[in-house]
Amino acid sequence: MTLLAARAVCKQFPGTLALDRVDFQVEPGRVHVLVGENGAGKSTLMRILAGVDKPTSGRVDAASGAIAMIYQELNLLPNMSVADNIFLGRERTRRGFVDRRAEERETADVMARLEQRIAPRTLVGDLPLGQQQIVEIAKALARDARVLIMDEPTSALSAAEIAVLFRLIRDLQSRGVGIVYVSHRLEELLTIGDTITVLRDGRVVAETEVAQASVAWIVEAMTGRAAMDRPPAASPVPQATAKSREAAPKFQATVGPIAISAAAGEIVGFYGLMGAGRTELFETLIGLRRPDRTRISLAGRALETLDIPERLRAGLAMVPEDRKAAGIVPTLSVRENMTLASPARDHRRAPQLAEELQIRCAGLDIPITSLSGGNQQKVLLSRFLMASPQVLLLDDPTRGVDVAARAEIHEIVRALARRGIAVLFASSELEEVLALATRIVVMARGRVTAQFPRAEATAESLVAACGGAA
Repeated sequence: MTLLAARAVCKQFPGTLALDRVDFQVEPGRVHVLVGENGAGKSTLMRILAGVDKPTSGRVDAASGAIAMIYQELNLLPNMSVADNIFLGRERTRRGFVDRRAEERETADVMARLEQRIAPRTLVGDLPLGQQQIVEIAKALARDARVLIMDEPTSALSAAEIAVLFRLIRDLQSRGVGIVYVSHRLEELLTIGDTITVLRDGRVVAETEVAQASVAWIVEAMTGRAAMDRPPAASPVPQATAKSREAAPKFQATVGPIAISAAAGEIVGFYGLMGAGRTELFETLIGLRRPDRTRISLAGRALETLDIPERLRAGLAMVPEDRKAAGIVPTLSVRENMTLASPARDHRRAPQLAEELQIRCAGLDIPITSLSGGNQQKVLLSRFLMASPQVLLLDDPTRGVDVAARAEIHEIVRALARRGIAVLFASSELEEVLALATRIVVMARGRVTAQFPRAEATAESLVAACGGAA
């Protein structure tokens, strides 16, 4: 029995054939992994399968039963409660009125399945990004769907939360739910998937059972060349770092019990699990939060009394964690998104910067929403680079981007460090921190628990500094 099937589906956008005669089907009790580089057509196919968009040609056949989709770019209303978000558009009613007790009871039951202590009445806007992603998952689970489409469901989750999600997926499989699973974490796909379909340039280029696949096979299918033929990773230590290690810190800050510093050309990685306080620290440094006992200086100039635009002009910039909610402006073009933070006289730099960052698009005047996640992230990065920062804060800079875009962003960061920019980035991925940072700061429960030069850091030491939770 097939729960959902795409037959020769094509999707044409102006100037782009996003999907080219794609066949894809979902069977009960199986996890169907869908992979491809940014721009391969994954998101377009998922939106068509979920009924959000219509194909230009071809057809989608679905058996009876609900189809639910968990979006990577969260689709929540921050000014409403968790329960209200979960039941939005399909409210529980009693005698013609919304039955809030029933909704809150069912919300609590779903959160218990997810092993979360998120109160049903909590405003979604008061939750950190990782817990908002949990709410997005809960919203889909509450629909009792026959088909569940998951787009990067673990991008903001800790390892412990991922383990809970995987147990839940296995439970859904046992109940006959068909699951479409999309992730850029290739090892994760091999753990959870049953079958794998690879998209490249809008076409299905490979399919197999996950048991027959490997990371090398996936990379080759995604990119069209063998993993061994891919360019070697650049050295994680920029050339400028060796000279800057002994220099006086360019950037210093004290936020409550946390004292941090960064020298010119240094890449400081902040590692920690969800709730460690990394995002809150970065938001304080840029001026979104104003806690007491805060001291921030850049090249000897105090910044703690300045507002955000003043800090930007002083040389401090930040790329936020959630590019949809706090980054890109979806109603504007690529060019307009790039130039939001720069004076009009500097707008002529946009084409040059787009070329330097390898932003792949049909032109700078097309809508930002037509770009893949990785290219949107590079547009966001370019916005703040146009302000010529001395210190750049990157909060989870590769969240939800594919392996190729991740490597490109890493190389951009290294190039910025070689130019003398101090880069501070936050990540919950061990592999990323170990590959990119020249110095690693570990945070847990709102405090710094350890610091390591890259040469002395190991995965085991970082996990131990987090309190033992990987």
